[in-house]
Amino acid sequence: MKNLKLLLCIVLSTMALTACNNDDDNNQSDTSKPYVIGLDLGGTNSVFGIVDANGNILESTVIKTGNYENAEDYADACVKALQPLIEKVGGLTKIKSMGIGAPAANYYTGTIEYAANLRWAKDRSVPLAKMFSDRLHNLPVAMTNDANAAAIGEMTYGVARGMKDFIVITLGTGIGSGIVVNGQLLYGHDGFAGELGHTIIVRGEEGRPCGCGRTGCLECYCSATGVARTAREWLEKTDRPSLLRELDPDQITSKDISIAAEKGDELAIEIYEYTGNLLGEACAEFAAFSSPEAFIFFGGLTKAGDLLMKPIRESYNSHALKMYQNKPQFLISGLDDANAAVLGASAMGWEIKE
Repeated sequence: MKNLKLLLCIVLSTMALTACNNDDDNNQSDTSKPYVIGLDLGGTNSVFGIVDANGNILESTVIKTGNYENAEDYADACVKALQPLIEKVGGLTKIKSMGIGAPAANYYTGTIEYAANLRWAKDRSVPLAKMFSDRLHNLPVAMTNDANAAAIGEMTYGVARGMKDFIVITLGTGIGSGIVVNGQLLYGHDGFAGELGHTIIVRGEEGRPCGCGRTGCLECYCSATGVARTAREWLEKTDRPSLLRELDPDQITSKDISIAAEKGDELAIEIYEYTGNLLGEACAEFAAFSSPEAFIFFGGLTKAGDLLMKPIRESYNSHALKMYQNKPQFLISGLDDANAAVLGASAMGWEIKE
């Protein structure tokens, strides 16, 4: 019996020592490459940041996306702009990987495919992840669309930390979405899952035409451009008084509507109620396929606060199946607008398995 106890002590001691050594190895691995590169690739600007594990952007720079005729010249210019930043944090040996959030980006293939707003990718498929990896000495590079990157950013740095089932909806010029199920981002079999902005919310001939070629898409009504379009239509169809009538109709923005609503303008308030009702109804449909813990909204429209969020919540509960009512949270992103896209892209870098 004594020998058995002695043997057990030896085994447990060995296991504990091994675990400690493994922890030391893991900690060393974590700290030897403490940074990732994030790239928010937009139609106008490409914004880079070198980010640590706490979501601090240590260095950043910007180049004009549209200044380049072809993808090769664009990638060369990006790497040239990155070099001083990389040197400031100790060189490429300190960089774990790179994440890119971009329009029409395919996570599986690392390509940008026929992106209408990128002059060097609008009529072709561009293997941008490989192009960056080749130029950065085989640095691991992951890429996905900007809304998916926002979802990863929320899960890593934002209000979705600790959540396993949620949907991020980006309310910008268009509407993007990132869907997380069981802690994993939903890409679909081809990398293009999650285009919730192009679900049809208004059917029939009265549906607004969308840039995707269909009519009645959620994006046509609830994006920043959609909200401005609602304002123009209502001003034209009615003679109701509104502060918005003081503006050139063609120049009205969602920000103008928000400012008018905050001043008590009834028409502007009703525009946000209409928009929120449509978004809430759409979320009730989305809940049926993933039963999310939260819907997280990001983008300029969220600055309207309860003018938008209150009708979203009310509409959701009036349209959702009873089993889904009053369950999900409706949250506004906690990430700083100026840095959110870069943080979202960088968060992909931590997910890459070397």
